[in-house]
Amino acid sequence: MDLETVMEAAREASGRAYAPYSNFHVGAAILTGGGMIHPGSNVENASYGLSICAERNAATTMAFADPEDREIELVAVFSPDASPCFPCGACRQFLREFGCKEVVVEDGSGLRRYPFEEMLPNSFGPEHL
Repeated sequence: MDLETVMEAAREASGRAYAPYSNFHVGAAILTGGGMIHPGSNVENASYGLSICAERNAATTMAFADPEDREIELVAVFSPDASPCFPCGACRQFLREFGCKEVVVEDGSGLRRYPFEEMLPNSFGPEHL
C-alpha cells in the first residue's frame, strides 16, 4: 500500500476531529496486516480525561471491524495544527498492544517513517504477562 494513501486518510480524518476546547485537530489512519485502512480523529470532552486521541480511535475502529485483522503495519498521524504530529505516550502504548511496526508523520519536507521501536523503546506488551 502506498504511504501517501494512508496519510491522505489521516488528513481526511483530521477534518472530522471534535476539538472545541484545544482547537488541536488530529487524524490518524492505521494500515493493518490485511491491507485495510482504519481512520480515526480526536474527540474531546469537557471532562478532559474522557477525551480520546485519534490513534486510539482508529485502533478501536480496527479492533471492532475485523477480529482476524488486528495487526498494525503502520499508523499515519496528521494535524493541520502541528507538523510533525507524533502519537502521545498513551497512544504509543495502545498501538503497541496491536504490534504496530511503524509510525508515519508529515513535516515540511514530506513523509517521515519511524520504526515503532524508536517511538517506544523497551516497551511492555502482552508477551510480558
